[in-house]
Amino acid sequence: MGTVHACANIGGLSGMTRPHARAPMRCTWVGDDAEYQRYHDEEWGVPLTNDRAIFEKLVLEGFQAGLSWIIILRKRENFRRAFDKFDPEHIARYGARDIARLMGDEGIVRNRAKVEATIDNAKAYLRLRERTTLKKLLWDFLGHAGPVQNRARSMTDIPAETELSKRISKALKAEGFRFIGPTTVYAFMQSSGMVNDHLVDCFRYAECARLQRASVRS
Repeated sequence: MGTVHACANIGGLSGMTRPHARAPMRCTWVGDDAEYQRYHDEEWGVPLTNDRAIFEKLVLEGFQAGLSWIIILRKRENFRRAFDKFDPEHIARYGARDIARLMGDEGIVRNRAKVEATIDNAKAYLRLRERTTLKKLLWDFLGHAGPVQNRARSMTDIPAETELSKRISKALKAEGFRFIGPTTVYAFMQSSGMVNDHLVDCFRYAECARLQRASVRS
């Protein structure tokens, strides 16, 4: 039970106490970081609705490789500024001067291989767009059943990758995408609503399941 505080003359009574509201049950990876909690509560597991947002998340998940997501999350606005709000048409035209600019930007993760992969990914995105959308390519892997509804009760129940993430990774690589291995793809699937990996006791589990089902219908 949390701490309590005195309430004066509530409902005609004085000297009564009322407990603080309990914090909602969250996935255990969130911890006490306020920005992580906001991301978990508002974004993680919510379906992305447009290709620009999907492209951004794929790029950021690639930058996360070998790092913690909280590092990327805290730099996300810097990434958006540095990469022209993740407009693939702009990024696909980046040359040596842009790469040098990005490598000198302390607000982002300065990894040359990942920067160059982002440019290649923008080019791959534009080629793909000539015949389909990125969202359709990805969500077609889910079939008529839609997003995968797992029922994990602890973090040990959640895999780092799956057979599905391996197939999607292979398909993206065939399209020319880079830094998009099975683990990166599975992290993307979790965050973008293709998989519901909120713990079943988490207060967001049921709501994300509802949003994911609604996304399939729409």
